[in-house]
Amino acid sequence: MPAARPAPVAPLSKADYEAMADFRYQLRQFLSFSEKAAHEAGITPRQHQALLAIKGFPGRDYVTVGELAEQLQIAHHSAVELTDRLVGQRMVTRKAATEDRRAVLLRVTRRGETLLAKLSLAHRTEIQRMVPALQMLLERINLGANYPESPPG
Repeated sequence: MPAARPAPVAPLSKADYEAMADFRYQLRQFLSFSEKAAHEAGITPRQHQALLAIKGFPGRDYVTVGELAEQLQIAHHSAVELTDRLVGQRMVTRKAATEDRRAVLLRVTRRGETLLAKLSLAHRTEIQRMVPALQMLLERINLGANYPESPPG
């Protein structure tokens, strides 16, 4: 039996490109805000991301170094180096897992939680400010995917 042909893909319109470019711009503005906030708080953006990844991990208040690497999309050895810096700043504790001594568990300390709470409140406010623009952009992108414009002419 011959393989099924994929459905034809509608070409992107100028409006599609504009909506996607605007969406990337909005994301970049948020990332710029986030990077600046982290630096002003005295940590690197990657350290902030690590604290958030640990504290926000679903279902528990710790992660393994491997899970942190996956959450941040970095190499395992980079997560180890990041952990070393956070432990040195007393933002995170590191402890061997009881059931698998090879696994290292990371938890945010009170000091780390205090800093993360301050940053997270500022981030939530910024996200709330951005919601209307992002909703409109997502609608534009979604409508463009569902209702492609007819090519001119």
